[in-house]
Amino acid sequence: MENNYQNEERYFKAQKRVEEIKGFYGNLISYFVVNSGLLVLNLLTSPRHLWFFWPMLGWGIGVVFHGLKVFNCMPFFGKDWEEKKIKELMDKEKTNNETWK
Repeated sequence: MENNYQNEERYFKAQKRVEEIKGFYGNLISYFVVNSGLLVLNLLTSPRHLWFFWPMLGWGIGVVFHGLKVFNCMPFFGKDWEEKKIKELMDKEKTNNETWK
């Protein structure tokens, strides 16, 4: 029974991880498609004033942070940080409860 529960839990964690990765790649593909379209639109309508860099820069910053979060490269937003913080808070709560007994 316990082994089945652990397998199910691992499956749902893996499924969630795959969804996160899929979401990042969807965002990345959209970034390239939309910004390519903006580049073409910019060059066709006002080639002397290159404005397409601004939306590309703004969205690009978002894509970078999304990638850092999904691939656990951000120390304050990664899974390890979350798990450590949860453990820390649980330990603190346990200590507080033991103090008041």
